[in-house]
Amino acid sequence: MKRIHLAFLLIFGSVSTLFAQEFKLKGSIKDTEGQAVPFVSVYIKNTTKGTSANVDGIYSLALDKGTFTIIYKAIGYKAIEKNINITDNISEDVVLAAESYTLSGVTIDGNAEDPAYEIVRQAIKRRKQHLTEVESYTADVYIKGVQKLVGAPKKFFGRDVRKTLDLDTNRKGILYLSESTSTFAFQRPGKIHEEMVSSKISGRNNAFSFNKASDLIVNFYDNILLENTMSARGFVSPISDNAFLYYRYKLLGFSNENGETINKIQIIPKREHDPVFRGIIYIKEDSWHLVNANVYLTQNSGINLIDTLTISQQFLKVEDTYMPSNMNFQFNGNVFGFKFEGYYAGVYSNYNIHPNFPKNYFNGEILKITKAVNKKDSLFWLNNRPIPLTPEESRDYVRKDSIAALKTSKRYLDSVERANNKFGIVKILLTSYTINNRYDRKRLRFDPILPALFYNTVEGFGARYGATYTKDLEYGAFYSIRPEVRYGFSNKLLTGSLSGNYLYDPVKRASINASIGSGIYDLNNHGSMSLLANSINSLFFETNFSKFYKKEFANIGTSRELTNGLQATISAEFTRNTNLVNTTTYKIKDLKGETFKSNNPFSPEVETPLFPTYEAFIMNASLTYTIGQSYITRPDRKVYQESKYPSIRLAYKKGIKGILSSDVDYDLITAEVYQNRISSGLWGYSSFVIGAGKFLNNAQVYYPEFKHFRGNNSLFGLPELRKFLFLDFYLHSTNREYFEAHFEHNFSGLFTNKVPLLRKLKLEELAGVSYLSQPLKRNYTEFYFGLQRLIFRAAYGFAYDGNKRVNHGFRLSYGF
Repeated sequence: MKRIHLAFLLIFGSVSTLFAQEFKLKGSIKDTEGQAVPFVSVYIKNTTKGTSANVDGIYSLALDKGTFTIIYKAIGYKAIEKNINITDNISEDVVLAAESYTLSGVTIDGNAEDPAYEIVRQAIKRRKQHLTEVESYTADVYIKGVQKLVGAPKKFFGRDVRKTLDLDTNRKGILYLSESTSTFAFQRPGKIHEEMVSSKISGRNNAFSFNKASDLIVNFYDNILLENTMSARGFVSPISDNAFLYYRYKLLGFSNENGETINKIQIIPKREHDPVFRGIIYIKEDSWHLVNANVYLTQNSGINLIDTLTISQQFLKVEDTYMPSNMNFQFNGNVFGFKFEGYYAGVYSNYNIHPNFPKNYFNGEILKITKAVNKKDSLFWLNNRPIPLTPEESRDYVRKDSIAALKTSKRYLDSVERANNKFGIVKILLTSYTINNRYDRKRLRFDPILPALFYNTVEGFGARYGATYTKDLEYGAFYSIRPEVRYGFSNKLLTGSLSGNYLYDPVKRASINASIGSGIYDLNNHGSMSLLANSINSLFFETNFSKFYKKEFANIGTSRELTNGLQATISAEFTRNTNLVNTTTYKIKDLKGETFKSNNPFSPEVETPLFPTYEAFIMNASLTYTIGQSYITRPDRKVYQESKYPSIRLAYKKGIKGILSSDVDYDLITAEVYQNRISSGLWGYSSFVIGAGKFLNNAQVYYPEFKHFRGNNSLFGLPELRKFLFLDFYLHSTNREYFEAHFEHNFSGLFTNKVPLLRKLKLEELAGVSYLSQPLKRNYTEFYFGLQRLIFRAAYGFAYDGNKRVNHGFRLSYGF
C-alpha cells in the first residue's frame, strides 16, 4: 500500500509540474525601418504582469500554457495587441509603427494661446489628486544597471588605463553591470519597504547590489524632483504648481488609444539655465493623468557630474489610475577624457493597489538584503530575468565571473600580493606601505613617514608614527590593533600607546575599544588644527596656535544600537595629566613684530603652569537618537540614510574623586539637536546645530576637562558646521553653563546661476550665523557669507561680542 501511495504522489507531482510549467515567449521588436526599438513594454492585457525589451529590442516573457493577449507599447509608437497561444517556447517578432499624432480639428491662431496650456492647466489642477489617489501598493521590481566607458585616454597619472580598468583594445568596455529583483511596498506619506530577492554583479559574486526601487521613483506630480541627487536644488516638474513660471508648452498632436485621447505636448524651458526638463509629456484627456514621459536634463539645467540624463516613463492602467510599468534612466558624460554612458532600467509588475500591511511593517527599514540574495544560480536568472541580456552583457558576465573565480584562489592572491606588497620608497614616504594578505583577510599598514613629521614649540621637531593591523571577519566584522609612538627632539619626550577596536556586530554598529599608554594632546579636545598646519604656521609665520599637554591613560568603551536610530555609548578612562611648556623658539623665517607665545593660552608672554599634574577617573555615557531614521539592512552592515528629521544627543560626563587617587570632581550634562540638508526646494538647503550644557557640579575641574568649543584662529581650516570662524581655540572654554547655535543655508547656485561668467563655475552661495553664550562670553555672534565648489569654500565673516565688532575677514576651507 505504501508503494501505491508513493507511486501516486510521484505521478501527481509530475503532472502538477507539467501543468505548472512555464514557457518563454521571446522575440525582437523593431520599427518599420528595421531599427531595434529599446525598452518596449510587453505585458498581458488587463493585467500588470509584463516585462521590457532590452536596449537591442529583444524581449522574453515567461507564461503558463494558454492563450494570451500581449500588448507591445513604446513611447512614440503605436501600441499593438497580439493574441498568442502558448503551448511551448515560442518566438514572436514585432514591428512597431510610429504613432501618428494629428492636429486635425484644432485651430491654432498665431496670436492665441497654444491648446497645450489648457491641457497642462487641467493636469496641474488635478496634480494633488493624482499624487494621492493611490494610498498604498506593492509590486515586483527588476532593476538592471549598466555603466560603460566608450572612450578613454591611454594613460592616467602614468598608469595604463586599458589594463587598469580591464578594457578592450579601443579602451572601451563595461565598468559596472548589476541586476536585482525585489518586492517593493509603498504607503503614504512616503513610507517604503523593499526586500531584495536576488542580486548579481558582474565579476563580484560575493557583492550585494545597491540597486533600490526607491531610487527610480520620479513622480512628476511632485513639485520638485531629484533633490540631493543630480543637484542639491532639484528640478521643477512640468506639471508643478508654478510650472508656468518656468515652461512654455506646445501641443504636437493627439492620438486615440482604445477610445482614449492622448495629448502629446512638448515642454520648453522659458530660460536656458533654469532647473527644468526638456522633452515630451503625454497627458490623457478628461482625467488629465500623465500617461507617458520622455524628458531629459542637460548641464544647462544644473546637473552635476554627467552631461545628459534622459528619463523615460511608461505607465500601465491599473483600475482607474496609472502606475509606472517601465522606468529608464540613460546618461552620458565626459570627465578628464573618460567618456562614459549607461542606463538603469526598472520593470514594475504584479501591482496590488489595495494591500493589507501587517502592523509595524514600515519600521524604517527601506531595503532588506539577506545573505541568500547573491546565491542564485544561472538557472534562476535564466528563468527570472525580465530584460534579456545583450550579447555584450552576456560576455561581460562570463569573462568577469571567470576572472573573479580565479582571483579568489590562493595561488592567484599570493602572486598578486607578492607584487603589491613590494616595498617602495614613495609608498613609505608619502602614501603608506601595506602588507596585505587578502586570502586570509588580514593586512598590516605602516603610516607614511613624511606626514608623520611635525614641528611645534613644545616638542620641537618630532615624529608621530604607528602601524595598524586589521583582521576582517565574516560579513563586515573586524578587529584592529594599533601601536603608536611619538617623540620630540627638543623636549626629548617619548610617548607611546597601544589601542584596539573590535566591531563584532556591524548591523547593530556594536563595538568594543580599549587603549593604554601616553601621548601629547591638544588642550582643546576638539583639536585646534592639524600637525601639518601648525608646523607651517610655526616655522614660516612664527605663530604657534596649538597648545599641548601630556596624558598617560588607560580606557575602555563600548557602543551599540539599542533600537532603530538609538545609539548608546559608555566608557571609562583613567588619566594622569601633565602641563607642558615651550622648549624651543626655532623658526625658518623671523617675521618682524611676531614672537612665539607661551604654551599657556591665558598667559601668552610668560610660561606659567595652566594646571598642576593631576589624576582623573572619568565616566562618559551618551545616547543619540535620530527621529524617523531610515536604513538599509545588508548582511555586512547597516547603512543609514539621511533623515528628514533632527537627531538628538544627550551626554553625561562624570569626574569621580578618590577612585585610583583621582583628583577631579565634576558632573557635566550636555544636549544637542542637529540636522543636515533640510530641503528648501529651489532655494537650496539648510543645516543647524543647537547645543547646551551645564556643570551640575564643578567642585574640582582642571582645564583639560572644561567644555571646549570648536574655535579657529587661522585663515585655513576644515569645514565644520559646529566650528566658529573667529573664536579663539582656548580662551572661551568653560566649567559652568553654555549655549551655542549654528545655522547655515546653501542656496545651491540660486543666484550665481543667473550670472553668465559664474554659471560655468557651478558655485554655490552660502550664508550662516553662529552664536555662543557662557558666563565669561555673553552674546558672541558671527555672521558670514561665501561661495563653495565641491570641497573648497571661501567665506567672509564678522564677529560681534554683544554689539561690538571684534573681528572680521576671510576664511578658507577645504575637505568634507
